Amino acid sequence: MSLVAIVGRPNVGKSTLFNRLVGMRKAIVDDISGVTRDRHYGKCEWCGREFSVVDTGGYTTNSEDVFENAIRRQVEIAIEESDVVLFMVEAATGITDYDSEIADVLRRSKKPVVLCVNKVDSGEKIFDTYQFYSLGLGEIWSISAANGSGTGDLLDEIVRVLPEDSGVEPQDRPDLPHVAIVGKPNVGKSSLTNALLGEERNIVTPVAGTTRDSISTYYNKFGHEFMLVDTAGMRKKNRVHEDLEFYSVMRSIRAIENADICVLMIDATSGMEAQDMNIFNMIQKNRKGCVLVVNKWDLFIKDNNTLRDYERGLRARIAPFDDVPIIFTSVVKMQRIMDVLEAIAIVTENYNRKVATARLNEALLPIIEETPPPAWKGKYVKIKYITQLPTKFPAFAFFCNLPQYVRDPYKRFLENQLREHFPLSGCPVQIYIRQK
Repeated sequence: MSLVAIVGRPNVGKSTLFNRLVGMRKAIVDDISGVTRDRHYGKCEWCGREFSVVDTGGYTTNSEDVFENAIRRQVEIAIEESDVVLFMVEAATGITDYDSEIADVLRRSKKPVVLCVNKVDSGEKIFDTYQFYSLGLGEIWSISAANGSGTGDLLDEIVRVLPEDSGVEPQDRPDLPHVAIVGKPNVGKSSLTNALLGEERNIVTPVAGTTRDSISTYYNKFGHEFMLVDTAGMRKKNRVHEDLEFYSVMRSIRAIENADICVLMIDATSGMEAQDMNIFNMIQKNRKGCVLVVNKWDLFIKDNNTLRDYERGLRARIAPFDDVPIIFTSVVKMQRIMDVLEAIAIVTENYNRKVATARLNEALLPIIEETPPPAWKGKYVKIKYITQLPTKFPAFAFFCNLPQYVRDPYKRFLENQLREHFPLSGCPVQIYIRQK
């Protein structure tokens, strides 16, 4: 589809307009400037025409900001890959040095530019918009992204200047598996995303909390096809003091809920800490497939049996759901990145696996007959029949005469037998005991 990039200096309302165009609160909006950092994609439909919209960070040249160079590079990438640039300015502030600099960049880019003046909330403010003709970018369109006034005329103009659809893959595919990369701040989630994509998709700095939004990207390489979601780092509740970080953590939790597979990244030097366990339990509670990635393995002091002992300790920590692929990587040195990709593919296949009822009964009924559930108050439980339920995650129903007497230890035994006979690595398995 055609792509429209929203660019402008910080705090002119780009993310507010982006959320209005895509029809949902996808990008975090706050009164302070510099909230958006990475490129954020969404879909917009107007008058029967569908196109992609990309929200960008505020374009500045403030050398004191550690993120300034990275954000400016992200804006330049968005301009390069777009078909139309939506240049946003603010009525009350007038033309700033940043506005003039961006206008100069856009004139050199030779891309079609639609100039819109935001925060025109009343008729009096119309007179503040005429000064923007001096930027030399043609007609101006006055809007208020907060209440939606003027956005219809703006969309009419965007659709008019849009080229025909180029056949580029859409940025969001609901039918594809969604893979979310989650973890604490500063463990290398954005670095892994960039390494898998082979491009500078998300901003990476040594500062914890660099990523704020959950950034979704279409991935189609090496025979693998899925939606890859980079998320903000999740800290403990008592350490979250800013509204921005609260919204970022909520977006990350939502990404886990909407994902099919979660790649949980931990720092090799600090190990599986309490917050890592909280995130892992959240993945398990939401019945999502899981791949555990131990990053910064190059910084860990090793001897002959370090990897084996480290993996054994990790599995003991996450038990009883310990049938999870564990990959030891160094994203900075590009070590075992492809192993992560292969593990995602295996867990995705297992997550969608459907086992025939005949195979289930043939494999498990003889074992259940040899090792039946313990008798309870002189009553014997007899399991007669097993089938897989039509759920998104692997779930199995065991039909018996006295389901109320089957306890959790025996359910874990049944789960272990399922994992032993069928490939279910990385997937949570739900056991239901039902009345025959």
